[in-house]
Amino acid sequence: MKMTAQNEKRAPQQQQQQAPSQPAEYVSPIVNIYESGEGYVLEAEMPGVAKDGLEITLEENEITIVGHRHDGSPKAEPLFQESHRYDYRRVFELDPAIDTGKISAKMDQGVLTLTLPKSEKVKPRKVSVD
Repeated sequence: MKMTAQNEKRAPQQQQQQAPSQPAEYVSPIVNIYESGEGYVLEAEMPGVAKDGLEITLEENEITIVGHRHDGSPKAEPLFQESHRYDYRRVFELDPAIDTGKISAKMDQGVLTLTLPKSEKVKPRKVSVD
């Protein structure tokens, strides 16, 4: 699997003109990828993103993950703010051996887990000897 970088940076004047509820840019979520004989497991950390804020799209050999954070801040002028409301986005180029029809996703406490199984024809198997 290959990763494609896609941080979306906007000019400072555009950031100031945006409404506070709109994210200023996408950031790449922190990702762990594991491989086994059965396939790959991808874990993406996206704090503040709920299941209904996820968009996972598959086009040809690329999978795109977008996570929209819900704005839970009070409707008031902030006096001090260390956290920023960013949305997440990351694109991966898939191994041709992945069975795209069997990809599954699970979201649990801000961690997206994608299971990317290998197709049966590329999985290791034993051959019996007659």
